[in-house]
Amino acid sequence: MPGDTTYLNNKAKQQNTYDAIIVGSGISGGWAAKELCEKGLKVLLLERGGNVVHPNYPTATSDIWEFPHGLNLTQEEKRTHYVQSRHFSYREDNKHFYINDEQNPYEETKRFDWVRGDIVGGRSLLWGRQCYRWSDLDFEANLKDGHGVDWPIRYKDVAPWYSYVEKFIGVSGEAEGIPHLPDGEFLPPFEMNAAEKLFKGKVEDGFNGRKVIMGRTANLTTPVKGRGQCMARDLCHRGCPYGAYFSTNASTMPAAYATGNLTVRPHSLVNKILYNEQKKQASGVEVIDTETTQTMEFYARLIFINASTVATAAVLLNSTSNRFPTGLGNGSDQVGRNLMDHHKGLSASATVEGLEDMYHFGRRPTGFFIPRFKNLQQKDAPYLRGFHMAGGASRGRASAAEGVGAAYKESLTEPGAWQIRLYGYGECLPYQDNRITLNHQKNDKWGNPMVTIDCEFKDNEKLMHEEMGNHANEMLQAAGFKNISVKNQISAPGNANHEMGSVRMGRDAKTSVLNGFNQMHEVPNVFVTDGSCMVSSNCVNPSITYMALTARACDYAVKELKKLNI
Repeated sequence: MPGDTTYLNNKAKQQNTYDAIIVGSGISGGWAAKELCEKGLKVLLLERGGNVVHPNYPTATSDIWEFPHGLNLTQEEKRTHYVQSRHFSYREDNKHFYINDEQNPYEETKRFDWVRGDIVGGRSLLWGRQCYRWSDLDFEANLKDGHGVDWPIRYKDVAPWYSYVEKFIGVSGEAEGIPHLPDGEFLPPFEMNAAEKLFKGKVEDGFNGRKVIMGRTANLTTPVKGRGQCMARDLCHRGCPYGAYFSTNASTMPAAYATGNLTVRPHSLVNKILYNEQKKQASGVEVIDTETTQTMEFYARLIFINASTVATAAVLLNSTSNRFPTGLGNGSDQVGRNLMDHHKGLSASATVEGLEDMYHFGRRPTGFFIPRFKNLQQKDAPYLRGFHMAGGASRGRASAAEGVGAAYKESLTEPGAWQIRLYGYGECLPYQDNRITLNHQKNDKWGNPMVTIDCEFKDNEKLMHEEMGNHANEMLQAAGFKNISVKNQISAPGNANHEMGSVRMGRDAKTSVLNGFNQMHEVPNVFVTDGSCMVSSNCVNPSITYMALTARACDYAVKELKKLNI
């Protein structure tokens, strides 16, 4: 566990050589920086995007009328950011965080919405902050139903690391005793409002085994480690100057800087990992400075690749050598394969009557959560695996027919009816042909082969998604709500922003790229702990699992360094 200290190279900066190099500064890369720096390593953190320093988020406290287009996008922004603008989170108030698609294109054999931050901190500034532990229902799923390969770990292996991460980042929630959604180290939860409590009671009374709980979120309900508690502004996507939600910028990076061991280099696009044929290890990375276009090399004994699922696979595929002609560590031919994302697209709503004397206050940053309730103890659905739902209830402004006069204007200030909304996320199975490749016939502006993504949801996901809508309708009906509307168009892969699985872990080097500690089978000083390491996708938000796996891998890597095994 954390606390050990190792010093390998105290003149790292002067020599362009470091103890460790981390590629990518998002959720997992930030955690790798914190852990390795706190263990005494001199660390170089490389980020292709521009610098963002907490708490300097330019729009964090701006009012809506200060934005020229009322938070809407211009036609020019839709043209230049034609992929980013497919996602609801790309808006006028945070557009400066996202990559320019026109300048950084990729090829889609089938539609894939690759949502990318272009900043130090990556998507840790943009994530939805939902934090749910996996259980052995998830870690054993591939083994039991025969899809993909077996996870090389189980819940007991990662449970203490979930606790370690939760205590540092701060997760609000409540212990519920749900076996397949393990409890964690929680801060006090946010509170449901009256309509949500009504829905919770109706669902739990009317459906055996279904639960409606408060969302578990990395928003602080009490101060933690110098970070302020959530102000319930619900402006998280702009960056939080109070540090009230977890991000690399507000949490792990300050901890890493405090050690004196961290060097951060923005505007640094990693082309490839350098491989030493004699030592049979990676020796460093080749980088393009995106401001000067200069190519340079940095060296280290330990390399963590945390560039995000698609970019990590692309870097590895581009890292060819005599030993690895198809990409670094790709003897299994699994680099780039088994790409997954959650399917979403359900939008169900209804009117809640009978609570006209009740209201809610603040803009809570999370809603309620309905854990998976199908295919638990036994198969009870026509598809494999499962989905979760989430939602929230609120009162908007009253709507009225056209009118005139003071009384009419006064009526428009009254709250409208209670509305409740449901949405859902479903698991995607790992498929070999859902993959990332490089088009060597076409280069990007940096001279690298164009990234090509070929990914689709198949019959299992489509059937599950259809059933998800049916279950939403039945719960709203059973609750006695009115004006029920269910829209259920399945999303394109990538749009859930939970892409994972292109550099999977496994027990066998013939069928996987990484071992149970996220270490490359074939290149032992390279670790991959971002979403690409995932073996299956579960249906819950994956980021806290990335964090736990990263902390665990860093602990193992430093121990291996001490033993001179790396």
